[in-house]
Amino acid sequence: MSDKSLFPSNPDFSMLRKVLFETTFGRYLANSVFIALVVVVFCVVFASCAGYALSRCRGKVFTGYTVFLLMLQMFPLVLVLIPLFWIFKTLGLVDNQLSVIICYISINLPFATWMLKGFFDDISIDIEEAAFIDGLGPAQSFLKIVLPLSLPGIATVAIFTFNNCWNEYMLASVFLRSNELQTMTIGLQMFQVQNNADWSTMMAASTIALIPSLIFLLFMQKYMVQGLTAGAVKG
Repeated sequence: MSDKSLFPSNPDFSMLRKVLFETTFGRYLANSVFIALVVVVFCVVFASCAGYALSRCRGKVFTGYTVFLLMLQMFPLVLVLIPLFWIFKTLGLVDNQLSVIICYISINLPFATWMLKGFFDDISIDIEEAAFIDGLGPAQSFLKIVLPLSLPGIATVAIFTFNNCWNEYMLASVFLRSNELQTMTIGLQMFQVQNNADWSTMMAASTIALIPSLIFLLFMQKYMVQGLTAGAVKG
């Protein structure tokens, strides 16, 4: 076996510095972070309310709506790309980050609602009834009892939503035209020319692009653990 170490003894970070400080890739990275975080916040808030309502309300209408959410996941996005472009062009939202944010929320919200509904279904309604007896109202019970117990589901939804927004390319390439508004996935193209690619800088940029997603995953993992222990009862 070779005695050589798996990692180089003198690593060279010049390409990382070049990508961050000598190109506009840092701006693309910031745009992706901003868009992804905004979408995550909206999806978590809306999906929590909608998922809780679908979990606690019974009937054919609510059951049918839940099935409808699943059907939306099967609809190919490319079929509505041209109508969406004309709608946003009419509203003056082409080359505006708001158009991408609206699309990302619409894409991720059905899945987030359906997933959180499953987590709310696993929380016994007896816990809420006990909270009502102690004097809490429906809103207080939802905020102080149900949401802490469903933190693993909320963290899972946030992670999936963030990664979906972070890695999305097609919508961003269609609706964002200005260099100062484009996202990280589009920014990676700057390192590729017509018949060749600058593989060293592209690899450095790809490595940098992994860092925000990894940080977000590690941050949300803490809340997943907190949610798993939120229902513990002192003996």
